Amino acid sequence: MESELEEIEFLALSANRVDVLRLLAERAHTRNELASETGASQATLGRILSDLQERSWIRRSGSEYVATATGELVASGFLDLQHIIETERRLRDVVDYLPAEAMGFDLERLADATITTPSQTRPNAPLSRLLGLLEEAEDVRTVSHAFNEQTITVVQRRTGTGDQTFTGVFSQRAIEALAADPELRGRLETLLETDTASIRVRDGDVPLAVMLLDDVVYLLLRDDDGVLRASIDTDDDVVRSWAQETIDDYWADATPLDLEDDEFSA
Repeated sequence: MESELEEIEFLALSANRVDVLRLLAERAHTRNELASETGASQATLGRILSDLQERSWIRRSGSEYVATATGELVASGFLDLQHIIETERRLRDVVDYLPAEAMGFDLERLADATITTPSQTRPNAPLSRLLGLLEEAEDVRTVSHAFNEQTITVVQRRTGTGDQTFTGVFSQRAIEALAADPELRGRLETLLETDTASIRVRDGDVPLAVMLLDDVVYLLLRDDDGVLRASIDTDDDVVRSWAQETIDDYWADATPLDLEDDEFSA
């Protein structure tokens, strides 16, 4: 009797086997229908059907073939595994920068996310992606360990014209960096004066940078040296719920920003 790994290998080594089992798990098919949908030759299809019947994964019913209950189970599990591997391959180059401990959702929820990484021709691609989303968003909520010049410029302009509401929680270090620069401090002061912007400061580390732009969740991924390595954005419902709860939790644990406080004095 073949081992579990050998059975997995049996399917994995043939895309046609996977396709046939998947199709028959969806509904009954004739042999000609299977040939048309898979592109497999009649000889290949005959071997596949024989092998699947031998394992009791499919059965014949008149002129049609259909998956058995165990065949449906195998098809479902194998397709789930394929989905997981596809997601892992997409995240492989950025996994070291994910704030995994702070992410309260299954990574499979990022299967359809947009991943943006720097390149030689577009070294600022992740930030450019964010700025494009910021230009369109009407409601922005964030918690982050950084608040850079480009971001605050867009937010200041759009909140000032009433085109955007902004709620942000930042680490004390992030605000200190802005307050130490006269021009950026001025932008921050202007932002605080608008009725559509609210900023709080967290006394302690903020291990992630997550932004909720209307229905889109945006994650900025940095390495241990603070270098921007990638960004991920998604409109997945589960990730959005996590982002909302995370921002709410940080907001409740932070204090309103007062630039007159000693630590932010010019």
